[in-house]
Amino acid sequence: MRQPMQYDERTWRRLKLLIVSRVVILSAFLLVTLFLGTVKSIIFISRDMLHAIYAVIVAIYILSVVYTLLLRKKKYFQINIYFQLAADIVLVSFLVYLTGSIGSNYSLLYTLVIIYAAIFLGRRGALIFASVCSIAYGLVLDLEYFGVIPTFYATGRDYTLEAGDVFIRIAVHILSFYILAFLASFVVEQEKKARSLLAEKESAFDQLDLLFRSIIESVDTGILTTTLQGRIKTFNRSAEKITGHPLRSVENRQIEDVFPAFAPLFSNGDGPQMKPKGEIKINSQKGVPIYLGYALSPLKDKNSGQIGHILIFQDMTEIRRMEENLEKSRRLALIGEMAAGLAHEMRNPLASITGSIQLMAQTPNLDETNKRLMQIILRGKDRLESFVRDFLLLARPVPEAKQFVRVNDVAEEVVDSMKLSADWREGIQLEKRISGDPQALANEEQVRQILQNMLTNALQSMEGKGRIDLEIRTVRLEDKRDYAEIKVTDDGCGIEEKDMKKVLEPFFTNKERGTGLGLAIVSRIVDGYGGRITIRSSVNEGTAITVWLPCR
Repeated sequence: MRQPMQYDERTWRRLKLLIVSRVVILSAFLLVTLFLGTVKSIIFISRDMLHAIYAVIVAIYILSVVYTLLLRKKKYFQINIYFQLAADIVLVSFLVYLTGSIGSNYSLLYTLVIIYAAIFLGRRGALIFASVCSIAYGLVLDLEYFGVIPTFYATGRDYTLEAGDVFIRIAVHILSFYILAFLASFVVEQEKKARSLLAEKESAFDQLDLLFRSIIESVDTGILTTTLQGRIKTFNRSAEKITGHPLRSVENRQIEDVFPAFAPLFSNGDGPQMKPKGEIKINSQKGVPIYLGYALSPLKDKNSGQIGHILIFQDMTEIRRMEENLEKSRRLALIGEMAAGLAHEMRNPLASITGSIQLMAQTPNLDETNKRLMQIILRGKDRLESFVRDFLLLARPVPEAKQFVRVNDVAEEVVDSMKLSADWREGIQLEKRISGDPQALANEEQVRQILQNMLTNALQSMEGKGRIDLEIRTVRLEDKRDYAEIKVTDDGCGIEEKDMKKVLEPFFTNKERGTGLGLAIVSRIVDGYGGRITIRSSVNEGTAITVWLPCR
């Protein structure tokens, strides 16, 4: 069973175009008619014929308004098409009658009706309206020939017609109408098949494109494509996330302008070359260094001709950090083994030295020289014991038993003891800024060690007068967890940039009396608790050390 004609946007546009075209052609025809009316003294046109033509033109204008109103109603869409076709056949037949019937050239307008019947209604509709046009044309000629209707002659001349002439004229028109209906419907059907096939191909292409884009946008690997000249064309979501550069800021730009480190990959033989696979360091949009593992491949078309490059990369920064932490842990483990053996080997001789000196001190009539020498030995012994104690702290693991430590209370104790230490000087000012009551989930002795080492480092960085700021508060970092923040700021000598990466390593120090274990111990304890530590410093301006310890 034949499906009813469906309303769609393309058919609606075509119907609208038909209405507009009819009005345009009609307006041109009206202008011609008005012109002929002004020169009727040269070309014979009767007044009755002019009035009839004007009536046809007015009727078509009125019908065009009706067609336009019906066009706004979807439910009258099919009625609108049939109504226009039928009305046009009636009006063309009337024009044929007015202009001489068998001698009229306006019978050609029937072909237009058949063509757009094929466009809107298909083969069946074209054949139906070809039949209607044939009947209409035959009726006009027969009714006029047999005198049923009066005759209009456009040129004022009479014709002597025979029945055979009328029959042949009608037969030729009927045959041409049906041939035109078949040809027009064939062309329309082929056009519809082509459109349907194109729509299927477009749908398949869109689905393939969507799948491709979904895959490219879903992977955690950065994917970047460029032209042969190195101009960036695509940049997936992971690439944006890794580098911090949005697509709109890099699209159609040269890759060496955005990522200078990749320039040797696209140097085409001039200048230094890079391997197509490897690891590289670049800066993100915020200037943060990022380590990337990359692979460069040619981008080819369907004929295997190279049309560009594909650069695939992954963020290796975290892996690099893990490798560094692993190497640090390995070194600390080695230090721990050394510390255990060193402590065992040194504590017994130190105990012997301490006992011997204490016995010698009890000797009566000990002169001042011997007393001074004994004090030097005891001070040396104390320094050795302090070194061994720090060595053990560096290697000691974080205790499993933890408790909530009130950082403010521990800080008060450490500040009081620091003011009594040998490193304290009268010209030092220490300001405390404490917000709330931060409680770190840690070991109290190790929190005390953190504060003591941070303050000692600040004291030893200053010569003479100076200022130290101690800030303690609770903060929430980007991982949505609460941390106890301890920040110590001084205005001492500062740290040179070349030494910034070494300050947390064991035994690195620029101080004459330092062992280089203070900040290494702080870093070891903080890392053990899953906290964080940062150091910011400028030469001759001071240093700020910040530690974050988890609160839960």
